[in-house]
Amino acid sequence: MCRNIHQLHNFEPPATADEIQAAALQYVRKVAGATRPSQANQAAFDRAVAAVAAATADLLGELVTTAPPKNREIEAAKARARAERRYAS
Repeated sequence: MCRNIHQLHNFEPPATADEIQAAALQYVRKVAGATRPSQANQAAFDRAVAAVAAATADLLGELVTTAPPKNREIEAAKARARAERRYAS
């Protein structure tokens, strides 16, 4: 859906509240079609971000897996390599 929203499940250490909040903000921005809501819509926008963040935290807390946790640095290096291949001219 949105390239800026990254996988948060199955990392060691687990996703932080800031990472969850950032993902929720990106999701609401995408759905709303605006990066900055008008003053009239600010309260609804803020409530939606809080609700999505809470739902995300609940989901991450309940998910189970038998796969070993991923390393953030290794996954970031893989993403950089993919981007280099994608944007190579």
